[in-house]
Amino acid sequence: MSKHAAHVSETPATQLLRRHGVTFSEHVYDYVEHGGTAESSAQLGLPEHEVVKTLVMQDERAAPLVVLMHGDRQVSTKNLARRIGAKSVEPCTPETAQRHSGYQVGGTSPFATRKAMPVYVEASVLALPRVYLNGGRRGYLVGIAPEVLTALLGAKAVTCAN
Repeated sequence: MSKHAAHVSETPATQLLRRHGVTFSEHVYDYVEHGGTAESSAQLGLPEHEVVKTLVMQDERAAPLVVLMHGDRQVSTKNLARRIGAKSVEPCTPETAQRHSGYQVGGTSPFATRKAMPVYVEASVLALPRVYLNGGRRGYLVGIAPEVLTALLGAKAVTCAN
C-alpha cells in the first residue's frame, strides 16, 4: 500500500504540495453554494479567521492576481491597489477566475494554478500558527504552516483588509 493511499483527494494543489515535501492535513466538509469560509469553518470546527479564502482578482489592465485573506475579513480593493501600485483592483468574474486558476469557483486553491499569477497575502495571515485553505476542489481544505505561502508561492505580504 502506498503512503498516499490514505489521502482524501488528489488535486493539482496536493500534488504540488507533495512534490515539495510540504506536510499538510486534509479537511473535508459538505460544500454549500455561496457558503464560503463561514460554512467550512462551522462544519470543521475551525476559527473562520484561520480559514483563508483564495480570491482571483484583476488590475485595471485585466492582469490577474491572487489574494489570500482571512475568511472573516474583506479585501479593500482600494487599499490593495495602492499597496501593489495598481490604479484599481476588482474581483474577476467566476468564468474569468476559473480560466486563470484552472479551478472551479468554490474550489480555488492558490497552489498549481493554470496561469502563473502574483500572490498577495494579508500580512496577519502569516502570523497564524496554521492556516486552512482550499485544496483544489469544493468541500476540501488543506491545513498548512503559513510560511508555505511565501516559500512556495512567493506570496507578498500586504495589508488590505477592510
